[in-house]
Amino acid sequence: MASFNPIRLSLVFLLATVMVSHAFVMRTSTPAAATTTSTTTLFSTSTDQSLLSVELEKPLGVVLEEVQEGQAKGVYVLELAEGGSAAASEWSNQLVGLPLAKVMGTDVTNLDFDAVMDQLIAAPSPLSLDFIVESAASSSTTTTTQDETSSPPAAAEVDEFPIGTTVSIKVLDNKGDAETVIEGKVGENLRATLLENNIEVYKGMKQKLGNCGGGGQCTFCAADFVESEGWSERSDYEDQRLAKAPDARLTCLNNIQGPATIRLV
Repeated sequence: MASFNPIRLSLVFLLATVMVSHAFVMRTSTPAAATTTSTTTLFSTSTDQSLLSVELEKPLGVVLEEVQEGQAKGVYVLELAEGGSAAASEWSNQLVGLPLAKVMGTDVTNLDFDAVMDQLIAAPSPLSLDFIVESAASSSTTTTTQDETSSPPAAAEVDEFPIGTTVSIKVLDNKGDAETVIEGKVGENLRATLLENNIEVYKGMKQKLGNCGGGGQCTFCAADFVESEGWSERSDYEDQRLAKAPDARLTCLNNIQGPATIRLV
């Protein structure tokens, strides 16, 4: 089994789909149009703090880090992984920097990093998460109106291959010869698509038994990107975990963005 970084800088859970609605606390009944209005209720925790409640499917596209290194002070959102629906949602500019208060209603503010991870891993999908936000009022209801043209989701920046577009993914063997060509849809998780098409993502007993199940920790699902079209740069987290493989990505942390030729490593 791959060893973990002792500093435990971060843990990534990538959301299996990039649908923006998964990050909404509440949704209006009005169908989506050019302008979308959503209502979020902030529940008071003190005179200057409130809770922002969201519901997300597993795996999450959220990078977490300890509030205070080595101390049981909880975790906060360090960044959102590219390709995840959290990063693609309208909350992408709000979640970063927020401390995680509750997981499925359980207070995690006084837990250490590993204990918070245990809570997240054990929780069913979708997860109910509460984040601490600063607020001068004891309770308030905020209505946010977003014009799609003024602040588009990160995943929508690549217009060449809209969400739902069917593209080809060519999977090479270790010798570089063409092995299999599969189809996937833009927005779907790459690792899940490979597994659904019977691609052997994990090779050998060590990887089959020791993989993290798509949590972004073991790096066993890494793939070299030989060619790609419409894909953004890999995340800073991948730069850290795959420093010796500059062309590789973690398939569990990447949703399909366009056609690609990859080689599993």
